[in-house]
Amino acid sequence: MNRKLLVLPAVVGVLAPALVACGDESGSGNSGAIVVGTTDRIEATAEAPAPLDPAAVYDVTTWNVFRNTFQTLMRLPRAGNQPEEEAAEECGFTDQRSAQYRCTLREGLTFSNGHELTAEDVAFSIERVRDIADPGGPASLLDTLDRVEAPSEHEVVFHLKQPDATFPHKLATPAAAIVDSEVYAADKAREGYEITGSGPYVLESFDSGSGRVVLARNERYQGDLEVRNDRVELRFFDDSEAMEKAMRAGDVDVMNRSMSPEQIERLTGEQSDGIEVFEMSGQEIRYLVFATDGKTVGRDAVRRAIAQVVDRGELVRDVYERTAEPLYSIVPSGLTGHHNSFFNTYGEPSAEEARAILERAGIDTPVEVRLTYTTDHYGPATKKEFRTLAGQLNDSGLFEATVEGVPWKTYLPAARKQQYEIYGMGWFPDFPDPDNFIAPFFAKDNFLGSPYANNEIRGRLIPRTRVKEKRDATVDDFVRAQDIVAEEVPVLPLWQGKQYVAAREGVTGVEWALNSSSGLQLWELGRGVQS
Repeated sequence: MNRKLLVLPAVVGVLAPALVACGDESGSGNSGAIVVGTTDRIEATAEAPAPLDPAAVYDVTTWNVFRNTFQTLMRLPRAGNQPEEEAAEECGFTDQRSAQYRCTLREGLTFSNGHELTAEDVAFSIERVRDIADPGGPASLLDTLDRVEAPSEHEVVFHLKQPDATFPHKLATPAAAIVDSEVYAADKAREGYEITGSGPYVLESFDSGSGRVVLARNERYQGDLEVRNDRVELRFFDDSEAMEKAMRAGDVDVMNRSMSPEQIERLTGEQSDGIEVFEMSGQEIRYLVFATDGKTVGRDAVRRAIAQVVDRGELVRDVYERTAEPLYSIVPSGLTGHHNSFFNTYGEPSAEEARAILERAGIDTPVEVRLTYTTDHYGPATKKEFRTLAGQLNDSGLFEATVEGVPWKTYLPAARKQQYEIYGMGWFPDFPDPDNFIAPFFAKDNFLGSPYANNEIRGRLIPRTRVKEKRDATVDDFVRAQDIVAEEVPVLPLWQGKQYVAAREGVTGVEWALNSSSGLQLWELGRGVQS
């Protein structure tokens, strides 16, 4: 088998889009472009005219561009899951309650345009995310922040509304990307395809027509990252077959998002083309979202009956060919506090048990439901997945299920407005902590725009877990939150994905290209003799 199994510390699920890195001709051993392809896209639309502004985007594809072009005070390390300083020289809580956080900046930081980067830029950047509060942006990640102050040119102090032990992790995400206060407006997102940051790369060009984004080494970058190439290109493909064809032709050197299970198996079994497939553990999850205030699935008995019928084993076996694992909780395995709440509540799939749930609630069958999925964001197997799900519901005799596919640029805005009765979503965590699988879904102003609210989760469990800096002490509360979700079913977890990267011979650094949240670290990619 031409597959390398990488056992990396806490590799979590944001497996990044495909990008093109060019070789370092200055003597680092790189000699040519490293092309990484992706079937994801970044484009400006009427609904989202600012696709490259950190205040307006909360999307895995664009965040991987942000991670390479903007600095944050903290960042996840090469391996491991505890954030360490990046633009900051030193950071830490200054109290016992985890309610005040202070950072001192590195000396000599500048933006790519030559402007000095100061503590005022940091405070400005984070406050503008909250002030703009774009519905497609990451403002919800900063919900525990009260105010930011910059008492000196190199010092930033964060005052939190309530204790939040996860705050250092949040400062390592693009929600805390540092922008130039002389370039970015305080009250409006920056439209178009421009980036002014201080990260290891600058955005050299963006051609949405041809589907190419070029990133070049930022000569002004001040930080500890060792950049192993001079130029990176993100190249968009219409589908995974076109992406694979380009790799076989030598036009793409690295690809991962999104390959089909058939491609992974095919590339794994071949050695003649000089392509290796790297398999990594991951915590990407896929789940269904219910319109809990809707006419049909607004009734919890309908949601519970669906949870009772869905056969995850069939999905991962027949649709994903064991490149994924069944998921019985919103918090994936591998994280502190993971608990198989849905299996404990519903057990094996059973039409008889589902019928009893509906009968007790006085609901006539068959129940008509529509399942909506996006056609061009989560990979080519999504269509088959939703047809399989509809088939499971229909075969129970309790539902009349239909499916509908919608392009991502239309799908996401409509989903956030709760225009679909039942729809599919994926989640790639922002940081490796169970909080990031609970708060973004169930806190007030959650990213789903869901009307679902549970006072125990919001008012007690989330705040109580955030007080505890030792995360092992949060297990009981996170288990309780997962049990509540299984009882009320505002979402239905389906599967947890493994992560795969295909790379041509001669590409180095693939094993380090993903951090512990599987954020793409392009600076690690290079060329050389593979060991």
